[in-house]
Amino acid sequence: MTSDDLSTEGRSSLADTFDYVIVGAGSAGCVLANRLSADGRHSVCLLEAGPPDRNPFLHIPTGFVKIWNNPDLNWLYENEPSHWTGDRVIKTPRGKTLGGSSSINGNVYSRGQPMDFDGWAQRGNRGWGYADVLPYFRRCEQWAGEGDDTYRGRQGKVRVTELGWRHPLCEAFIEGATQLGIPRNADYNGARQEGMAYAQRTVHKRRRVSTARAYLKPAMSRPNLSIRTGAHATRILPDGKRAVGVVYVEGGPDGAVAEVRANREVILSGGAINSPQLLHLSGIGPPSLLQGIGIDVKHALAGVGENLRDHYGTRVVARAKNIASLNERGRGLKLAGEIIKYVAGVESLLTLTLAWVYCFWHSNEAVPNCDLQVVFMPGSWKENAMWQFDDEPGFTIGSWQQRPESTGWVRAKSADPFEKPLIQPNYLAEEGDRHVLLAGMKLARRLMRTEALAPYFDSERAPGEAVHSDSELLDAARQRGFTTFHVMGTCRMGPMSDSTAVVDDQLRVHGMEGLRVVDASIMPTMPSGNLNAGAMMIGEKGADLILGKPAPEPTIVPD
Repeated sequence: MTSDDLSTEGRSSLADTFDYVIVGAGSAGCVLANRLSADGRHSVCLLEAGPPDRNPFLHIPTGFVKIWNNPDLNWLYENEPSHWTGDRVIKTPRGKTLGGSSSINGNVYSRGQPMDFDGWAQRGNRGWGYADVLPYFRRCEQWAGEGDDTYRGRQGKVRVTELGWRHPLCEAFIEGATQLGIPRNADYNGARQEGMAYAQRTVHKRRRVSTARAYLKPAMSRPNLSIRTGAHATRILPDGKRAVGVVYVEGGPDGAVAEVRANREVILSGGAINSPQLLHLSGIGPPSLLQGIGIDVKHALAGVGENLRDHYGTRVVARAKNIASLNERGRGLKLAGEIIKYVAGVESLLTLTLAWVYCFWHSNEAVPNCDLQVVFMPGSWKENAMWQFDDEPGFTIGSWQQRPESTGWVRAKSADPFEKPLIQPNYLAEEGDRHVLLAGMKLARRLMRTEALAPYFDSERAPGEAVHSDSELLDAARQRGFTTFHVMGTCRMGPMSDSTAVVDDQLRVHGMEGLRVVDASIMPTMPSGNLNAGAMMIGEKGADLILGKPAPEPTIVPD
């Protein structure tokens, strides 16, 4: 089946028509659906390939472990093998339901550093500096902790809370970090990121706060908003160089073909994998790629699908002594007890994030802004057994480079819209990335062996006591490294003079009318954090751009 085979010929010529058609109900798409329909003046259609978010595991913070292999709620993408990943295929889950990946992620809320967004502006993207985007971050969030309201929002739709459980291993880890000169930081989304803090998360009253819950649910009853689930977009309908609608299939490959028209704009919010693939299927992208898979070129745009970046992480794992870790709580009768506590409204294993403590630090003294992210969990997973706790007590320290330079690509594999695209992040292809990764592994090892953790540290289980040299550590990273699920950049924002940019600073696709991309794929470079917060910010700012609303006054940030 090709995208051209999915013709609407023979159906009624009176297609549904709306002012705006949004493809993808993820972290940015749900924000857009709410904001574009809020005043009642514009009709909006939101297309989502997955089902409604009714599965109960979508609302339990740790329920993602049950969604990991669920093809109904997860796109189940896989990265292509590469040299620096030991020629392994690495799974890259993406949410396929209302809320998108915000419905299946690890719930962590981390924006990045001011320099990240100032760098976007310095690349020619007007209005995307830190002072410009900070009001949109504040608009998104309802921060429940202490902090400076210059940086934090209190009235937004997304409830952000601090991890409330204080495990003794976490306290020892933080104390050990201070012994190494790493300070505590009460709010890494505030004035500065550097230091140690408990994780901030999109969890409230034991429930995940996805964008579907925060933004879409309050808007569902609006008569001017049509939400269509099970609607797999297959191509954008063009009229010359203008996008006028979207063709989609209801339910699956054998479902009915339908189309929806847009009087004003088609907006892609499918994320860093689905948005470039849909552009390719629509004949928008590099001509050589499109012609090679039998797709007619409608609009040549070299950068579509390029500039893919992701965080590639490693972990060191310790066997613990003299203390109980999460491993014992995660199975048998104790797990049953955790479930009972959850049902009773008490904080339990089911309400937690993957990472409990965050450390933002430097790979070396010459780096002025922290380029390492280190995370701590008072538990450990079995080797090659995802989400299964070790039999013995343990703890884990993960690390990754915050701003990788290695870039890859996403490419439609064929003209069949139901065939998964090729995804190649090219992890660690740049030598500098390998240097920072090594620094992170060495820092994790030092943190594992601090005086404060000494009473609980029994031995290093992975990569193991026998691994010493840089080459041995890199080999361990090749064989055991993992994605942190932060894919971005494949529809990169940049001025028209940039031959590989896909959208301008208004998020309009270069050379096309009536077509925008509003999701993490527009990020020019990787922010120093997780991406859900940034994607929601892009949704908020994108809505103002689409509606022609004036941007908020830039926030005056103290030096």
